[in-house]
Amino acid sequence: MHVLIADDHPLFRDALQRAVLAAVPGADVHAADSVPALFTLIESMPEADLLLLDLHMPGARGYSALAHIRGQYPGLPTVVVSGHEEAQIARRALAHGASAYIPKSAAVETIVEAVRAVLDGDVWLPPQFVLGHVELKADEADVAARVASLTPQQFRVLNMIAEGLLNKQIAYELGVSEATVKAHMTAIMRKLGVSNRTQVALAASHLDVEKEGLPGVSGDE
Repeated sequence: MHVLIADDHPLFRDALQRAVLAAVPGADVHAADSVPALFTLIESMPEADLLLLDLHMPGARGYSALAHIRGQYPGLPTVVVSGHEEAQIARRALAHGASAYIPKSAAVETIVEAVRAVLDGDVWLPPQFVLGHVELKADEADVAARVASLTPQQFRVLNMIAEGLLNKQIAYELGVSEATVKAHMTAIMRKLGVSNRTQVALAASHLDVEKEGLPGVSGDE
């Protein structure tokens, strides 16, 4: 059993690893502290059985990493872990393809329960979140599908654009030429269906966790 943990907080990574080993004794656990490091890890371990993914990590914003990973690796069950305690945020994660949502305040026993449920093929939410259902708004679902079609390098460029970095800054961070960044930009704009970098950033904002116009919820909070 190969389990991947993606979280940029060492103490919480350790806590997740202990919970995974309690749920699956003898599991082979690998950790990443950023989205680029996670991509490298997934590419080197295509046989991984489970991913535990923090929503807020260097290299991603909001649900973008989740949407991208679900599109690129649909066979990899993904459990979202987050400091957010809002039921609607948890349900949006499931709407984006997560198999479970675990608040970071959860006890180890709860994490163990969630991991076992997902490995059994179930979808899991904390009991206080199970009522109600989220339907993604059309624009959010469309952007998620388009983000899923990006290559890992295009995804990195997308998030740097969303952070406001200039082409030369992106080129420096990635160790490539500005011409290469411009080529990625052209591909990103084509896949997102937009015509400039401002619209790229606007499209990415549809996947923010905290944004106005959250999708509607049916059922009780």
